[in-house]
Amino acid sequence: MTGVETTVNGKLRVKALLLDLDGTLVDSSKALREAGRAGFSAVGMTEHNDERIAFEVARRLEQDLPIDDLFAKFDLDAEIEKRFLPAYLNAYYSAVISKSKLFPSAKVTLELLSQHFSLALITLRYVVKEQVLDELKHLGIRKHFRVVVTALDVKNPKPFPDALLIAAEKLRVPISECAIVGDSIVDVQAGKAAGAVTVAVLTGLFSRAQLEKEKPDLIVKDVGSLPNHLALG
Repeated sequence: MTGVETTVNGKLRVKALLLDLDGTLVDSSKALREAGRAGFSAVGMTEHNDERIAFEVARRLEQDLPIDDLFAKFDLDAEIEKRFLPAYLNAYYSAVISKSKLFPSAKVTLELLSQHFSLALITLRYVVKEQVLDELKHLGIRKHFRVVVTALDVKNPKPFPDALLIAAEKLRVPISECAIVGDSIVDVQAGKAAGAVTVAVLTGLFSRAQLEKEKPDLIVKDVGSLPNHLALG
């Protein structure tokens, strides 16, 4: 927890929520599968497409970890950076808007949360803000967010605290009175580095065990469960 008193009757008391996008509000698993197919196709190994590798590549990239060992059995070391990874990333960013869907509870939950908290969206996508704004509008949730920050808006994206600090400043809410809500290890790490309350959801790439190692202040099933743990008054 932060240095500020952040619980009321066992519920978190904050003034702003900084929400992640992929794996938190939208299910982007279809885009990741598409990225995996494109990556394996780029190295001439369509028959070896494995969605487990596609998902693990995403986990590694979020944490800035190497991925070469995932392909050791294919003898592709020299091809990963040159062909697989560019094709994977290009396919992901091409597919993520059309293939990503809001989680069932996300829209109604954002409607409720926006009545009680200032909301910001923070995404690790390396895209211009306008692209994310267009997607949010298409999904029918643009109106709920006062601030949007992408990885291109900061020198050091998550797990560094930069994006969270910028969002809090734009919302004019002390970071200690903000909660970061995300599905990833880097969301929790960024939150702790910034001094925010940290909330992890179980709808993304990381398991409960993996998230628990980062010691978030709260772990919930999905974003729809979040209001039950917040002081709404």
